[in-house]
Amino acid sequence: MKKRSYFMFVLRELSSVFVAWFAVFLMIMVFAIGRGEASYQNFMSWAASPVVVVINIVALAFAILHTVTWFALTPQAMVVRFGGRQVPAMKEVRVAGRYVPAATVVRVGGRVPAGLVVASQWAGLVVVSAFVAWLVLR
Repeated sequence: MKKRSYFMFVLRELSSVFVAWFAVFLMIMVFAIGRGEASYQNFMSWAASPVVVVINIVALAFAILHTVTWFALTPQAMVVRFGGRQVPAMKEVRVAGRYVPAATVVRVGGRVPAGLVVASQWAGLVVVSAFVAWLVLR
């Protein structure tokens, strides 16, 4: 826990609990809406209680941490290439004690810079958030 990288790893893993909390919270809200206005008003008064508000604020902080760290890790987890083409190549593999030719495909092309991958994720998040805001506020 003394190394920052380990501490951030633990926080990121812990953030999944709070992301799950948001999912459950939203499902309870949708269920309350489906049961009518009285049920929705009961949900809203429960959601306005200080304990739930504090839990949601902490969950929001962890959800933001989860998003930021996931976006930063994506270029390492997913290699995006551009301008590439597939080139057939032959190599020999050992099968039953002897070497036999085997066809394989090698991908040739440039790798998209990590910063561009992260920037495209943030741009997508902004577009989707704007669309959801437009749906809700219209």
